Amino acid sequence: MPKKLREKLDRLSSKPMVKYGVYLTSVVLFFALILLPPILGIIIKWSAMGKVLGDGELVARILNAMKNSFVIALLVSVLDVAAGIPMAWFITRGRSKWINFLDTLADVPFIVPTAVLGYSLLLFWHKPDGISAFFGGSIVSPGWLLVALLHFTFSYPIVVRVIVGALLDYKIEYEQASRTLGAPPLTTARTVTLGIIKPSLIAAFILAFARSISETGATMMVAGIFENGPVFIQNMKNAVSAQPPQVSQAVYEGSTTLASIILVIVSCLIFAVARILGSRLGVPIKKAWPTLERKLSYSSATLLRNITTLLIFFIIVLIPSLFVALPAFEALSTDALSKALAGVEPWTEYWQSLVLSYSLGAVVTLLNVLIGLPMAIIVARKRLGNLSSTLNMLVDIPIIVPSVALGVSLRFFWKETLAFIPDIWLLIFAHLAITYPYLVRSMSAAIERIGIELEEASRTLGAKPLGVFRTIIFPLTKYSMFSGAIMVFTRSVSETGATLAVTQLKTAPVVLVGWVKGKVVATSLEIGLGCGFLILISFIILLALRLVVRGKGRY
Repeated sequence: MPKKLREKLDRLSSKPMVKYGVYLTSVVLFFALILLPPILGIIIKWSAMGKVLGDGELVARILNAMKNSFVIALLVSVLDVAAGIPMAWFITRGRSKWINFLDTLADVPFIVPTAVLGYSLLLFWHKPDGISAFFGGSIVSPGWLLVALLHFTFSYPIVVRVIVGALLDYKIEYEQASRTLGAPPLTTARTVTLGIIKPSLIAAFILAFARSISETGATMMVAGIFENGPVFIQNMKNAVSAQPPQVSQAVYEGSTTLASIILVIVSCLIFAVARILGSRLGVPIKKAWPTLERKLSYSSATLLRNITTLLIFFIIVLIPSLFVALPAFEALSTDALSKALAGVEPWTEYWQSLVLSYSLGAVVTLLNVLIGLPMAIIVARKRLGNLSSTLNMLVDIPIIVPSVALGVSLRFFWKETLAFIPDIWLLIFAHLAITYPYLVRSMSAAIERIGIELEEASRTLGAKPLGVFRTIIFPLTKYSMFSGAIMVFTRSVSETGATLAVTQLKTAPVVLVGWVKGKVVATSLEIGLGCGFLILISFIILLALRLVVRGKGRY
């Protein structure tokens, strides 16, 4: 950027009207495009709950589904953080030339369309063609355990990505200072590093929890008779759509509204408790056990930790996620590949959908950065006083609402208010609502880690607000911003449920789900090849971006 333009922008940013204008614009866009449309879609059906509250059996079923949702989400989120910390540490502290490759592999489950991911895990853990072939029977049958494995698989990359961003932004000199004072590596990591990146640990837990609470399509694939909140909503939708209908439209609307409201309210309470307790509790524990922790810091113990971390990643996360794409390798020796490249049916629609998916992902990522960065600063630095604390809770609501319900609510809201709105904009708004919390939560946690004293010292030396951001905040949070952008892009590329609910346009995941469910005639080789293309192209894009960013220096 030319120096004169930079100086002019710096001067503009110091004017209260400009500064608060940017903040207020961000807040207005958040309410208008992201928060209010799905919430109003639920509130519009508020009166329908009266049809349900008198039915004790149905209410008990709803409450049981809600309990299952929260138990699974809490369990999976805790396991995600516990397993994600050593993986993130290995990625950021490792010196192997394969680290960038491993870092990109960690995002793969986030790339696979959610319904296809559920199908892949079902094949791997339950069907005879998967790991069950080695044991003479199903290892994990559809039910709560398979649901927990699935939710761990798709939320694990979120936790790793947030913590990796935190560790890359974090200044390693703090660890080095602790080590020079005689602290073993494990003690240093536990009492110094994890304490400083605590906001990111809380953000990772919240995002994993919210992701688990809202997932519908993939969970339906592996749930069997098990019912959590999103599965209950989908079951009610199937019941009202059956011929003849098994429940009335009023009962469907009332039960869906009640379930969604419970999900939102209880999740917000859990988020509030997590933030309050997370900031007040002495976590990690300050007490040190030098002898034990020194032994656990030896190279043999470190090697064992790294091997265990990689085994968990490859066996529980990566291989089950990619299992559905294995036929792609078989397709390379057949004419399936040449037909795909030639655009023979059903590949014409697939290639068009792939262009739409990546274009949509790029647009949504850019919009998230423009709208989300000011919101992250508002939340982290409380620029709008008490309103900032309220916004901090409201930011997560869009990813609490099940994606199918969110898509239906958005379509109803926008089509009722702006009937002429093109479907492509409906699709952008839906993906924006689903992905917005990932960038804001990642960036706000990163900004919270920066001592406010650094910004104040810069201002006393004459720096303007934009200059403070450009020279202090951005350099110290750029990896968290990049991590948030990756989560936004991959989440948009893989989204299925909301896309199906909000528009007739077909992204690549929607096309692949149609192939898996038999709506379009496609062989197992074609399904595997289609998944393989999506994963490979996304992997190459992410790896290229990561090499560019990481090449500019890690600390």
